[in-house]
Amino acid sequence: MNNTTHIFVAGHNGMVGSAIVRQLSKVNNIKIITRTRQQLDLNNQQAVLEFFQTEKIDQVYLAAAKVGGIVANNTYPADFIYENLMIQCNIINSAHLANIQQLLFLGSSCIYPKLAQQPMAESALLTDPLEETNEPYAIAKIAGIKLCESYNRQFGRDYRSVMPTNLYGAFDNFHPENSHVIPALLRRFHEAKQKQDAQVVAWGSGKPMREFLYVDDMAAASIHVMNLDKNIYDDNTQPMLSHINVGTGVDCTIRELVETVAKVVGYQGEIVFDATKPDGAPRKLMNVDRLKSLGWQYSVSLEDGLKMAYQWFVDNQTTIKGA
Repeated sequence: MNNTTHIFVAGHNGMVGSAIVRQLSKVNNIKIITRTRQQLDLNNQQAVLEFFQTEKIDQVYLAAAKVGGIVANNTYPADFIYENLMIQCNIINSAHLANIQQLLFLGSSCIYPKLAQQPMAESALLTDPLEETNEPYAIAKIAGIKLCESYNRQFGRDYRSVMPTNLYGAFDNFHPENSHVIPALLRRFHEAKQKQDAQVVAWGSGKPMREFLYVDDMAAASIHVMNLDKNIYDDNTQPMLSHINVGTGVDCTIRELVETVAKVVGYQGEIVFDATKPDGAPRKLMNVDRLKSLGWQYSVSLEDGLKMAYQWFVDNQTTIKGA
């Protein structure tokens, strides 16, 4: 790029947004634009519109979202659907009104049906009912995809969407009550090691299979998709597949995950699986054939990613909620 590209990263303090900023910082001739929640309320339509009309912006990464685990989704469904819809609508429409041609929307693998065929392909979208506990959040994310599609169709915009698998890494949520599986396990084994506990109990049988992607890989994939030539990205052979899955295409059992976390943390005690606790879906894996065909695949192995995530947790314990 000969001229400076001005890039707005919405949600730059979150796990994915901060990783995108880290990756973009390595590129020359880029000016990264960010705003904290205090500086710009993304739920405020007028404030967002004025921001886009005032700033010179060439590209937008829409990584801002209200996120949470099963308990939060069940407890605050109205908050999850309303806030995510507002953030998406305000940013996408304001970007259009400001004549910004390029935008990348980050969704979630929960957009796919509860019983989607494995591995989950992009074509599975809207083919069957969603998983009940996070349906409002998933519907908001589906709306984001369709917003991008609609502005492309009606106004000729180049708004793209990527759907990540389970992510982990720096700036993850390590809260003891509402974190996802990897940060929860890293914290649990770390504390068990400190207390010299004889055993750690893991929920479920350990048999379900899950896929995990290190967040800096997700950021690299997002930048790759954003900067693909339009003719390569949209080859017209799959006109309804405006979104792209991002993952490793490789899964592991929960037992393998738990044992790898224990190894990374250095926990020497016994690991017990409580099969009386629910397992959830037997398998959740993304089909990433389309992304591979577009020239990108992951580079960070699960064990290497866990080592980096654990080191970040150790280094930042004093600032982590509930630590």
